[in-house]
Amino acid sequence: MGLEDDIEEIEEEIANTPYNKSTEAHIGRLKSKLAEKKEKLENQQSGSGGGGGYSVEKHGDATVALVGFPSVGKSSLLNSLTNAESETGSYEFTTLDVNPGMLNHRGANIQLLDVPGLIEGAASGKGDGQQVLAVVRNADLIVFVLSVFEIDQYDRLQEELYDINIRVDEEPPRVTVRPKIKDGIKITSSADQDLDEETISDVLRDQGYVNADLNLQENVSIDRLIDGLMDNREYIPSITCVNKVDLIDPDYKEQVDDQLRERGLDPEAEVTFISAEAEKGLDALKDRIWENLGLIRVYMDKPGRGVDWEEPLVIEEGSTVGEAIEKLGGEMENRFRFARVSGPSATHDEQQVGTDHVLEDEDVLKLILRR
Repeated sequence: MGLEDDIEEIEEEIANTPYNKSTEAHIGRLKSKLAEKKEKLENQQSGSGGGGGYSVEKHGDATVALVGFPSVGKSSLLNSLTNAESETGSYEFTTLDVNPGMLNHRGANIQLLDVPGLIEGAASGKGDGQQVLAVVRNADLIVFVLSVFEIDQYDRLQEELYDINIRVDEEPPRVTVRPKIKDGIKITSSADQDLDEETISDVLRDQGYVNADLNLQENVSIDRLIDGLMDNREYIPSITCVNKVDLIDPDYKEQVDDQLRERGLDPEAEVTFISAEAEKGLDALKDRIWENLGLIRVYMDKPGRGVDWEEPLVIEEGSTVGEAIEKLGGEMENRFRFARVSGPSATHDEQQVGTDHVLEDEDVLKLILRR
């Protein structure tokens, strides 16, 4: 319990210390020590194998985690979107394990995971919380599932994910550190910094860097600096859906919209309103999942068979012909001569391209191979 006691003590000191310029360095060191001790505790717990965990093998073109507190309707949603048969009920903690299902949308096979309902304190281990959240760390997209009656759950979900080192809707800090043998710590920056060099150097030393070159390409806060120095952060995009909208009166919708705006969510552009039970709004949710996964479809023109319009090759946005060939597998990479592309990325039909050509959604790709 030593590490857990240390963590609780540091968290209390941070909470009780007013943040201002004179306390900035002190709080920075506290947060750095907190990150270090949490990482040690996480390594201890994963090493001991405690709790079993919820290991789910990834399948399909992408993996999406449905995250929410108990009884918000995740199981019903999974059943409505996929061929899964997740147990549903009107009481809490119906789902006691991670249930996978496969959503087929726009030619893509998207694995959906119905993650057991979180409870407050999940990140610190309550209710098998750490094992549950570990599944979320491997997802390509998080779908926050909220009850229309409890929009404030969004705040607590964000906190729980942050505490297990998941950074939602953030880009990794533009921070690079290079250890060296001698000459202490050298800091270079391409952006003006609010933190002073002494505070930055103290944080580096707390993370074990005695001699190192640090380059900052953004104005970092203490938290962003620590994140940039740690290698156990996951940066995952998210979308939000609000369930059970069939149970509210129309005039209550304005209150819901106001609560969403208070949390920086535009109810018109960023939130999908659904009823999993009544299967309302699900097509819009499927489209939003697709759009936020950053996938594209490439239709293969197969020798002697023409274009396969039924089962496209699904790859990440920005992928090249070479990366498409890699996903196809087999001996194509060694036999590749050139490719012909028609569609949005081509300047004309059947444009001849090489492996570095960047493909776009709904391109038609024909590979010319050596015999």
